[in-house]
Amino acid sequence: MLDKSMAVLDAVAAGGPMTLAELVDATGLSRATAHRLAVALEAHGLVRRDDAGRFTLGLRLIGLGRRAAAGWPLAEAAAPVLAWLREQTGESVQLYVRDGDARLCVAALDSPEELRTIVPIGARLPLGVGSAGRLLAGQEVAAARPWVASVEERAPGVASVSAPVDVGGERVVLSVSGPIDRTTRRPGPRYGPALVEAAARLSATVAAGG
Repeated sequence: MLDKSMAVLDAVAAGGPMTLAELVDATGLSRATAHRLAVALEAHGLVRRDDAGRFTLGLRLIGLGRRAAAGWPLAEAAAPVLAWLREQTGESVQLYVRDGDARLCVAALDSPEELRTIVPIGARLPLGVGSAGRLLAGQEVAAARPWVASVEERAPGVASVSAPVDVGGERVVLSVSGPIDRTTRRPGPRYGPALVEAAARLSATVAAGG
């Protein structure tokens, strides 16, 4: 039952406000089960209804997210590094960790450009797809090119470049992403050097205790 409840919550998180019919389509649950679980999540503040009666994320998640972030010092340590990386590249930047069979965005800053990629904190994306996904799935980098680039792997019109960071023996990934109109189809040489510098900065910050 917990797995089914999480399927409902993940569907609402990924798809935005949903009618019951849309929730059924997204989860594959029966209409009765989807409704029962959504109403139960609503009672606990994890889901709410918008003005149109659609299911959307509940406000209780804000407090839970803040407490979770406070217990995850890496996101705080990465904040100035992400700010520097966004300033250097002008594009959206993210920090990912592996979460089971997915990658989880634990920190992000959006590009100041009107046309930009947006990855919300807490988003779970597939492994093996996109530069960050491939690195967290285990792809290695070469010393001569310590980053991975991808073009339109996860989403049309989007390119990304990512670099791994070793944090206490755990691999995390810094990423830059943006529309290919600006990144071009060869984003690696364009953003790779700044990413490598950002990775070194984050590694040093963590080693120094924040």
